[in-house]
Amino acid sequence: MLHTKSESDITSLAPSSPSRSPKRPVYFVQSPSRDSHDGDKSASMQPTPSYSPMESPSHPSFGRHSRNSSASRFSGIFRQSSGRKNRGKRNDKGWPECNVIVEEGKYDEFEEKGFTRRFQALMAFCGFIALFTVFCLIIWGAARPFKPQITVKSLSMSNIYAGEGSDSTGVPTRLLSVNGSLKISVYNPATFYGIHVSSTPINLVYSDITVATGQLKKYFQPRKSHRTVDVNIQGTKVPLYGAGSSLVVSTTGAVQVPLTLDFELKTKGDVVGKLVTTRRRRRISCDVVIDSASNKPIKFKKSSCVYR
Repeated sequence: MLHTKSESDITSLAPSSPSRSPKRPVYFVQSPSRDSHDGDKSASMQPTPSYSPMESPSHPSFGRHSRNSSASRFSGIFRQSSGRKNRGKRNDKGWPECNVIVEEGKYDEFEEKGFTRRFQALMAFCGFIALFTVFCLIIWGAARPFKPQITVKSLSMSNIYAGEGSDSTGVPTRLLSVNGSLKISVYNPATFYGIHVSSTPINLVYSDITVATGQLKKYFQPRKSHRTVDVNIQGTKVPLYGAGSSLVVSTTGAVQVPLTLDFELKTKGDVVGKLVTTRRRRRISCDVVIDSASNKPIKFKKSSCVYR
């Protein structure tokens, strides 16, 4: 059931209730949008209601503090750098350029130190090589005067035979067979190194035809030492062809054959291991006449041989 109020009731209640103030208009604040690029002033319109102190909500987070926090959140980072600098250069994405903080000190100093150390190590290595080379040259020069002394002592013939026959193809010719032993003396005068002794084939030559040959076995001879080596020389049924006509064979079968002993003796001395070595070559040539009727050794004089 509805009760109607009388005018007295209305007038009695009117003074007691305060009159409401008329609503104030709502203001819109334009804030820059996050999506703005290259200083574009166009921004999305976001309505931000402005409340009067009487109509402000009970929670203070929507008032001045909220507006300050949002402003500081969007523009606090750039507020200090805004102004003349912020109006200047910007990158492709619209962000203002910042000055890069350069740390004090130079990185080139470390590189120079490393380069100096490597250079010093290289110079030390080169110096060591130079000193070692000079030392080796001195040792090599000191070893040069020590020349091995080689002497052909004697030649003993155990068998020599000259007769008629034919070569491997059936051509008739005079054949010569020789079997003997050659003695060679070697002296190493070096005081601080030994030598390795070897030779080329030792040949007995008759009229440019090698009738007998032998080979010296390679050996090592210590410093300041003498050694006599024996070399077996032999040749069997060597055809002489036209040169055999000059041979004179007696009725008893004895024959005298003029021969030339020819060979080269080689020595090698390891002065400082394999780094410094001395090499010597001596070419020896001796003339000798062999008589098949005599078994005595043929001794060589110094004038009988040529040492080159």
